[in-house]
Amino acid sequence: MATQSPLLLALDLTGTFAFGLNGALTAVRAVQLDVVGVVALGMITALGGGVIRDVIIGSFPPATFVDWRYFALASVGGLLAFAFSRFLDRLEGPITVLDAIGLSTFAVIGASKALTHGLGIGPALALGVVTGVGGGTIRDILIGRIPSVLRSDLYAIPALVAAGITVATTQLDVYGLPAALGAAAVCFTIRMLGVHLELNAPGPPWRGPGTDPPEPDPADRH
Repeated sequence: MATQSPLLLALDLTGTFAFGLNGALTAVRAVQLDVVGVVALGMITALGGGVIRDVIIGSFPPATFVDWRYFALASVGGLLAFAFSRFLDRLEGPITVLDAIGLSTFAVIGASKALTHGLGIGPALALGVVTGVGGGTIRDILIGRIPSVLRSDLYAIPALVAAGITVATTQLDVYGLPAALGAAAVCFTIRMLGVHLELNAPGPPWRGPGTDPPEPDPADRH
């Protein structure tokens, strides 16, 4: 298992706490759960993407299972969310900000770690996105809703941009703390602009308010 640099570790832990808190708050808002359910969904949101990434790149055991800080930060985030859930109506903004922070840091981490393990540009870009959206996708499936990455205003695209910046700066041999923070900042900015301006990725031509999918052409039926 490759040793993780202090920069990657700091970003990874930051994203873990942010996603743990965000994931638990999102779960509280969506469904009625006890403290175990809230903390569990917070931990799944925080740790799921990283576990998927590490399994794919062959980094065994995944970082989550060899460093107690991951579980600690994810569970603390979940417990804080449970404790402050009574103020949920006031936490819409913080939930979105925490989600953007987690998405940004994990996208950078995923791409950087993939490159560290010798993967090419394409896989590094893909794993940057997977690391950012994986945990939240699992959480959304567990609470019975369409994952945010499939329906939300700009979500996967900012992660892809951050991963792209990470890959480009690494290929140019200028990757470091400024580049990592810059990539995360770009992702955060795009995500927050998407939320503020209600921007969405392009959908099917027929999609729109009050519209239904087009009926299939009878000639296409077999």
